[in-house]
Amino acid sequence: MVDVNALKAAVVAKGLTYTEAAEAIGMTRKTWYDRINSKKFSSDEMYRLIKLLNIADPSAIFFADEVT
Repeated sequence: MVDVNALKAAVVAKGLTYTEAAEAIGMTRKTWYDRINSKKFSSDEMYRLIKLLNIADPSAIFFADEVT
């Protein structure tokens, strides 16, 4: 399960809007929100987000056991 709050925080910390982040990894705004709502990203999308946002510990965001 994706910790969407942590992912959103990483986007904001990088100074991007959600639309800018989506476009930077090759997805539409609608697809971004679909992924956020379902809490599921493909491995390619995760990889591109890790690189774009310089996420040091991707497992904490993309493989969270439980999100509070």
